[in-house]
Amino acid sequence: MLLTIIIFFLILGLLVLVHELGHFLVAKRNGVTAEEFGFGFPPRIVGLYRNKDGKIKIVWGNKEIEKNILSEENTVYSINLIPLGGFVKIKGENGEDKSDPQSFSNQSVWVRFKILSAGVFMNFILGIVLLAFALQIGLPDAVSDEIDVPGKIQVIQVAQNSPASDIGVELGDELLAIENSSKEKTSIKSVAQFQELIQKNAGQEIVLSVQHVEKDRVSEIPVKVRESAPEGEGLLGIALAKTTITKYGFFESFWIATRNTVFFIGAIVAFVVSLIGDLITSKPVGAEVAGPVGIAVLTGQMAKLGLAYILQFAAILSINLGVINFLPFPALDGGRVIFLIIEKIKGSPVSQKIEGYVHTVGFVILLGLMVLVTARDFVNFEIVDKVKNLF
Repeated sequence: MLLTIIIFFLILGLLVLVHELGHFLVAKRNGVTAEEFGFGFPPRIVGLYRNKDGKIKIVWGNKEIEKNILSEENTVYSINLIPLGGFVKIKGENGEDKSDPQSFSNQSVWVRFKILSAGVFMNFILGIVLLAFALQIGLPDAVSDEIDVPGKIQVIQVAQNSPASDIGVELGDELLAIENSSKEKTSIKSVAQFQELIQKNAGQEIVLSVQHVEKDRVSEIPVKVRESAPEGEGLLGIALAKTTITKYGFFESFWIATRNTVFFIGAIVAFVVSLIGDLITSKPVGAEVAGPVGIAVLTGQMAKLGLAYILQFAAILSINLGVINFLPFPALDGGRVIFLIIEKIKGSPVSQKIEGYVHTVGFVILLGLMVLVTARDFVNFEIVDKVKNLF
């Protein structure tokens, strides 16, 4: 549990820090002042900066630094109390200091677009790098049953409140054999064979031989097969694949990672469009949407599978963060880009008061959605019951 929490916060911190680093680097590259770049979120513990004489100075706590003693670079590099990623404070990012040539609000639409989109771009780059390292370590490839290569019949999905979830089958477990009610034991050689055996034993109690990914142990688990299943689920509530571990070289791994990142971006955009369509037509939101609690639970599952899986999971989260942040919704980077487009079309900036109001409303809506998704995570993953079981 503790390891899961540590890994979750490390991944979250890395994704946020890299995103903010993108904004910071492009702002500096274009001559825009970054007043502070922080590791973690305030309150500030300690900060470093150069004074007018070029000497490195230290500031403790949240003490304000007088502008006249800072160098022209004007950046404080700080370490902050809350260890969740980081932040960058860019001069003029809220529309102030429009007459200052080093202010964000003084820049052209193109420069401001580059600064706003840099965080998203960095999340995509991080996704490629993490995926490439995972591919070099080795990730499972799903192969057809017909291909005669050594492989495992692994669980790739477990439906909630299904017979499989009730007996503790988890993502990554390997199915070794099935023993039917007549005590006949059959080794599992393919996904199709497993599905056929389960169909034959519908409504019967069987014994599954399961190689658990956690602690590398084998269990003989009795379970009753359902006679029928909800749409989209099998009789046991699991999805399987024949997998084999494949490793790639340095250059090939980066090519495949880049290609997969483009695929993930397209898939996430398609999912978001579909989700918005469901909301407009009042259809229920699918269980695929998860909040911080759900992500933490998935992090724990990945941690059991190994480093390559953690890297792949972090890469997908980073790509997700990039896409979501660039959606044309107020309070997100994409929402601010929309105001740049409006400014370019009409030939003058949108009223700062109106833009600020729109972003505030958007932030409140996003916060509300986050609360709702988190509440649903607590129900779906039975968090309250699990906490009670600790005492």
